[in-house]
Amino acid sequence: MWDEVEKRGARFLELKALMEDPTAPSRPQYASWLREYGRQAKFGELYERYLAAEKSVREAQAIVADAQADAEFKALAQEELGPATASMERLRETLLEMVEEEDEDAGRNAIVEIYAGVGGEESALFTRDLFQMYQRFCDRKKWKLTVTDASESERGGFKEVNFRVEGDGAFEAFRFEGGGHRVQRVPETEAQGRIHTSMARVAVLPEAEDVDIEVDPKEVRESFCAAGGPGGQNVNKVASQCQLLHEPTGILVRCMETRSQIQNRARAWQILRSKLYALRKAEADKARGDQRMGQLGSGDRSERIRTYNFPQNRCTDHRLEGDDKNQDVESVMDGNLDEIHARLRAAFKQARRKPANA
Repeated sequence: MWDEVEKRGARFLELKALMEDPTAPSRPQYASWLREYGRQAKFGELYERYLAAEKSVREAQAIVADAQADAEFKALAQEELGPATASMERLRETLLEMVEEEDEDAGRNAIVEIYAGVGGEESALFTRDLFQMYQRFCDRKKWKLTVTDASESERGGFKEVNFRVEGDGAFEAFRFEGGGHRVQRVPETEAQGRIHTSMARVAVLPEAEDVDIEVDPKEVRESFCAAGGPGGQNVNKVASQCQLLHEPTGILVRCMETRSQIQNRARAWQILRSKLYALRKAEADKARGDQRMGQLGSGDRSERIRTYNFPQNRCTDHRLEGDDKNQDVESVMDGNLDEIHARLRAAFKQARRKPANA
């Protein structure tokens, strides 16, 4: 794990050198560097303190080991060696904890995709409700939510809705929303008052910067078309849609965020980079045997992280245990997600501290 600390530390020092370069603001990557530097600032400050402590230890050890050193000078170095070593070890442990318990992408913006799953039109209506829940959550956090693509159902639900959340810590919060969401309620489509169970699936990606990953334009098939979007808040009724297909992976991205073809193209490329960045991160996590809270895949009823039971006014997060797992469903649907996220964050931290074979 220490190699991860050194990797992040080296990147911070590289960014710091770029920030101190008087020509940096004139370079096109400057804004991305600045954002990344801000995200790494806390870690970087501790890493620099560790390097200073390590240097002090090495210097003191060299003096103590020098047979020709002045005896008084040697005694002083020996006296300083203990506290310097203790300080270095404390900083080392703190850095390791930060790498183990904090996601380096936590401060990034988030790209969120919600797909209707099992349940037909009711699933599409539930997808709409989840989207509105996230809108309220973002309003509470003062974060900017922008729809990039949407496909409306016949009754005003969403077969699919994708959006970008801009705000400090957006990904750190939304990463806990990735997975299968199940609803149990009497749907608008039910004439006899029977309770139905439906599913929607949420995928969450950290927004990648230009410097995070390179994409060969020759591997991307790009196309444009006029696209009609659903009405409502944050959704354009007409947009010049950009579609990208990354041929090596089969990843397809569509964006109809604005009426500007140029802006939609730029956002589509950003989303594609984010998907490829997340794919690369997932492969690296798997290679390290990193057991993170996964995001569920198919939208089947059996795959779920959370159940919204409206008749019993209960929202159950299945990754939690005991009393922690239940919340008031109406409160959750009103965008009050902070408490759930705090409980998940604590459970996530505890799980990562357990031995791999526990």
